[in-house]
Amino acid sequence: MTRFALAPEAEAGGFRLEGHHMVGSTNKMALERAASGDPGNLWICALKQESGRGRRGRVWETPAGNLAATLLVVARFEPKLAATLGFVAGLSLVDALAEIAPDAGVEIAADGGSDGGGTRFALKWPNDVLGEGGKLSGIGLESSVLPDGRFAVAVGIGVNVLAHPDNTPYPATSLRALAVEASAEDVFLALSGAWARNSRDWDNGRGLGRIRDRWLQRAAGLGGEVAVRLDEKVLRGHFETIDEDCRFVIRLPDGSRTSIAAGDVHFGAVASAAAS
Repeated sequence: MTRFALAPEAEAGGFRLEGHHMVGSTNKMALERAASGDPGNLWICALKQESGRGRRGRVWETPAGNLAATLLVVARFEPKLAATLGFVAGLSLVDALAEIAPDAGVEIAADGGSDGGGTRFALKWPNDVLGEGGKLSGIGLESSVLPDGRFAVAVGIGVNVLAHPDNTPYPATSLRALAVEASAEDVFLALSGAWARNSRDWDNGRGLGRIRDRWLQRAAGLGGEVAVRLDEKVLRGHFETIDEDCRFVIRLPDGSRTSIAAGDVHFGAVASAAAS
C-alpha cells in the first residue's frame, strides 16, 4: 500500500485517487480509463514510472521515490483551451512546493540562476518548474477525443523528490538536493489541494486570465535574455510576457515581437551554451 491521499479540498471537489508503487505510464493509464468510460477528475499516482513520455516524445522515467502523477480531465472544450491546463498544473505545483517548504526564499533570476530573495520555486515556460534554477519538475499533456465528442486530457506531472538526472541539456535538481525533507506522498497531498483551488479559478477557461497573471508573477527569466529553439531554428531576444493564449512572447533584437506556441526555452548564459 502507498500512502497517497487527497487533500480535503480535493475530496470535497469530487476528485478520486489511484495510488501505485510502480506503473508503466500514469498518462497512458489515465487515457485508458477515459476510453473505458471514466468521467474524469481521477488522479493516478506512482512512486516509480518506467515508460512515460515527456515533451516531444522524450523518455520520462521516474526513479523510485520520485512522484509521477496524472490527473484525468474529461470535458467538452477546444484543444487550444485544453493546452492551458499545463499552466494550471505548473502554478498548482509551485503553490504546493511553497506550502511544503515555506521557509526558503530564493528568487529565480533572468539567467535561470538565483539572486537571493523572493520565491524559491519558479515556472519555466511552457511546462517546467524550477527549484533554485534547476529543473525540478516536468509537466506533459496527452489527449484523445472520446466517442461522445468529449475531450480527455491526461495532465502528467513528474517531480524529482529524491533523485534527479545528470547530464541533461538544462540543469536539474531534486527536493532532496534542495534540502527539502518531503516524500512523494507529501508533495501529492499538497498538489491535489492546490489543483482543486486553481482549477476553480481556471473555471473551464473562463478564468484563464487570472491563471496567466499568477503564472507571470512566478515566471523564470521574465524580461531577460532568451533563446528559443524551434526545430532547427533558434530565435534570440528577450522574454516579454505570455499572451492571452499563454503563448511565449519574445522581443527580437529589431524591436519586433513574436508569439511562440511550442519550443525549447533557454535563459541568459544557458541560452548561448545550450541553444546554439
